[in-house]
Amino acid sequence: MAALRIFAFMILAAGFCSTLSSDCTYYGLLEHLNLTASNTGLEMIRPVKNWTTTTQVNLEMVLYGILGVDEKSQTVTTHIWVTKHWTNEFLRWNQSDFCGIDEVSVPKAKLWIPEIAIQQDASDDSSIHEDPWVIVHPDGSMFTFLRQRLTFTCRFNLYKFPFDSQRCNITFISMDSSVSSLVLGSAINDSVLMVTSTQFMITQGEWGLKDIELVSGNITNGWRYHSTLSYTVTLDRKPFLYVINFIIPLVYLLFLDLASFSISVDSGEKFGFKVTVLLSISVLLLILKDILPSTEVDLPVIANLCVAVFTLVWLSVLESMLVSFLLNLDPCCDKESKKIYMKKDSKVHKEAEEENGQVKPEQSCFPLGKLGAVELLRLILEEVKAARQEAGSQKKHRCYRRVATIIDNLFFVGYILTFVAFVMYICIGWINL
Repeated sequence: MAALRIFAFMILAAGFCSTLSSDCTYYGLLEHLNLTASNTGLEMIRPVKNWTTTTQVNLEMVLYGILGVDEKSQTVTTHIWVTKHWTNEFLRWNQSDFCGIDEVSVPKAKLWIPEIAIQQDASDDSSIHEDPWVIVHPDGSMFTFLRQRLTFTCRFNLYKFPFDSQRCNITFISMDSSVSSLVLGSAINDSVLMVTSTQFMITQGEWGLKDIELVSGNITNGWRYHSTLSYTVTLDRKPFLYVINFIIPLVYLLFLDLASFSISVDSGEKFGFKVTVLLSISVLLLILKDILPSTEVDLPVIANLCVAVFTLVWLSVLESMLVSFLLNLDPCCDKESKKIYMKKDSKVHKEAEEENGQVKPEQSCFPLGKLGAVELLRLILEEVKAARQEAGSQKKHRCYRRVATIIDNLFFVGYILTFVAFVMYICIGWINL
């Protein structure tokens, strides 16, 4: 029993002495790590004990918001949070020697920091907010954080606008180290990053985050290879606003133009109505011009559709002008026939008056009893000629109207067939894309 008491007392004494010998201050830990004074080796040299050892730098990027997409300049503005993680083989300690301290913050100026850049970065320096401290753990692992309002370039494919999805790359690259000395990677997979970004997403606006893919690789500058880590971000556009403000009005204008064929060709309102529809489509084209980039090689489907509808309506206006011109020839024919008939009639009246004196209103223009046979035949011949000319004029009048009606009907059928063929062509191209 006495032996047990002595043994317990010795254990307590050893623990008490150990506690007295431990340093529980951060200053003591920094002094142990040689960080209280300037240390050129830790600041300038890659922290490995053997130069052939490759430093693994893990990057985790979380997308906090999609702030804007500019189709004209082909850039995307986002809010990102980046965590860098690597190992410093010279900064390690035993936690039990420092009262269980499991991390310490060290100014970046005192340590070697991997220089990582984004290839597609188009933002200015003021949008970058770096943590001035590095968190160091007992096993030498180091963490630093970066928050940035990142504007990066992206090659857009706007063929399916506004029902398009864009795949943009955010590529991190080691600027000053080759692949043999520094390799970029990620401690978590892309599915976890996608879930994390979705949970912490603050704002998306017109665009929604669809997927994030993570790919590591190498890139060469001509004389050595550099490690890269690429985040492929897939964004989906929300098309509802464009459907309401652009597509539906365009379809309505098309059906209005088709409905205008039911307006009588004799009506003068048909031409003015078609011109109004044409001007309305011109306004939609101006709106589309402000959205789409002028450098786009392949026109979007909606632009092709808008141009096709504009062309059809323009041809419809020309057709309406032609029909109106043909119909305006009819009054001219009527006037000419009336002039001829009135001229002949007045001539007959004049000759009858010369032979028999002034004719009373209630008497006939052709007093058979007082005219000779020759004069009677001559007057009948004049009447027949006038009647034949009037009949020919009426026939010509009906011919112009018939031609105008045929042209209007044929153009209406061609209008519908052309539009249906164009829509089928667009659908086939959309499916095969």
